[in-house]
Amino acid sequence: MKDIFENGKKLPLIDEFYTIQGEGYHTGKAAYFIRIGGCDIGCNWCDTKISWTADIHTLADTDDIIEKAYLSEAKSIVVTGGEPLSYNLDYLCKKAKEKELQTFIETSGAYPMSGKWDWICLSPKKQKPPADENYLTADELKIIVFDDTDLLWAEECSDKVSKNCKLYLQPEWSRREENTPKIIEYVKKNPKWNLSVQLHKYLRIP
Repeated sequence: MKDIFENGKKLPLIDEFYTIQGEGYHTGKAAYFIRIGGCDIGCNWCDTKISWTADIHTLADTDDIIEKAYLSEAKSIVVTGGEPLSYNLDYLCKKAKEKELQTFIETSGAYPMSGKWDWICLSPKKQKPPADENYLTADELKIIVFDDTDLLWAEECSDKVSKNCKLYLQPEWSRREENTPKIIEYVKKNPKWNLSVQLHKYLRIP
């Protein structure tokens, strides 16, 4: 089993679907989402706790995952989790590139980077911060705001990413009514930041 995960030819698949991206820089764009099981970050507000335990999910062939993405007519894949960098994603990206699919990832950055990505969305978590080198690979920094301490964490993280990295603050869904006005005022005072909302949840799409 360990060898299977190391070469990335099989992955614990929670779900895969073609939809519209609902968060961050690429909001509104069509993409094929690949959600991989397994995560030990442990966010108390996580909206996909089903993703925490890898072995309850189907062990899927990576070749089949990419073939389905290709047949969907998507132009890009978004690999998310769970924490997708718990696994070696070199093979997945290689197969995606063979199909001329753009490769995007959403990750906490807590594990070493694998795979070749056209876009890296880094969403750091205080309880298990990113490896230092992963900050500099990020195209997009997305901080989930649950309480006011997350704004301090956001500033700490923004000091570590490249100057070209896009910066986003996103209200945690269960506290959106309380935190969205705070984030709006914060962005107005600190315009290097952008507001991200979970558009897909408002539209009630996957």
